[in-house]
Amino acid sequence: MQLHPLYKRHFGQILSFGIIWLFFGLTYVMIEYGLLGTLTLYPVTGSLYSPKNSLIMVCVGGFLMGLIQGSVEIFWLKKYFTHTSFWIKILFKSIFYLFFVVTCIILLSLINNAYLYKTSIFDPIVIDNLLVFMNKFVFWSVIIYIGIILDIALFYSEIKDYLGKNVLSNYLGKYHKPKQETRIFMFLDMKSSTTIAENLGHKKYFELLKTYYADMTNAILETSGEVYQYVGDEIVITWKETSGIYRNNCIHCFRKISEGLDKKRNKYIEQFGLVPEFKAGYHIGMVTTGEIGIIKKDLIYTGDILNTSARIQEECNNFNSKVLISEDLSLKLKADNRFSSIKVENLLLRGKKQPIQLYQVAFN
Repeated sequence: MQLHPLYKRHFGQILSFGIIWLFFGLTYVMIEYGLLGTLTLYPVTGSLYSPKNSLIMVCVGGFLMGLIQGSVEIFWLKKYFTHTSFWIKILFKSIFYLFFVVTCIILLSLINNAYLYKTSIFDPIVIDNLLVFMNKFVFWSVIIYIGIILDIALFYSEIKDYLGKNVLSNYLGKYHKPKQETRIFMFLDMKSSTTIAENLGHKKYFELLKTYYADMTNAILETSGEVYQYVGDEIVITWKETSGIYRNNCIHCFRKISEGLDKKRNKYIEQFGLVPEFKAGYHIGMVTTGEIGIIKKDLIYTGDILNTSARIQEECNNFNSKVLISEDLSLKLKADNRFSSIKVENLLLRGKKQPIQLYQVAFN
């Protein structure tokens, strides 16, 4: 049994916060040990020092604080700053988390001192040690250090959203050398986009596209899809073969997008005076995936599959169909009572030398 793609994504995002905090916590402990060595007291505060206890408290506490920050970020704060500029997000979130961290540092200090002195956290000696610690620059140096960790974690989270998962992973070397892989592509295009743009005007049309793409997000994430490109009113979504075929994710992505926009029908009519309709073409095949560019690097897929997917999508109007798929993909899909695929025609697509069998997908 596989974890739901959306939960898997959330878990990965939260865990990345924990790992960042753990790394910098471990770095702090190593620097501290390098400076204090075999000392049993902190020189500035006079509090008891134990390298082993410091390692456990800082690393475990840091990892937990990272998980807490990640959870708050993913499930609460991020949605409140969706339409806020990058630096405003970082500023306000940093202030919020800093208050949270100061509280955690105070709590961890009380627990640590209580453990070392083998007494209650309310014991006067524990409270006095905390007050001495807070009145020294060392306390504020720790806060500054943690503030830097906070901003690094936030910056990583925001940049990952801006660049996308695969582009960011490529910076770690995943696709520096081109790789061949089998992928599914869906080219999804808005119907009558030119007429809509003329009626709305370019500014209102941009707002429509922004809302339209935002409302597709959950459907794409829930079906393990990856956004490859936004090309005007067209979005290109891709899956690795395994994740796309699993539970027919690639096909159900379209269904979920349709259902999601239909639920928001009234919102679209109120804001734009229409509900956008769309069509999609699918194909599966081998592509070469790699990094390209010097001034601006990007991750691209090359192969005949992309051109064919685009051509299949163009045929939707001719068959009055919302979804057309290639025979190659149809043969790989699992039996599913939520949709049916009907053979339509063996076509010679524009720009192709060999005909391709198409299937029309109808949702039940």
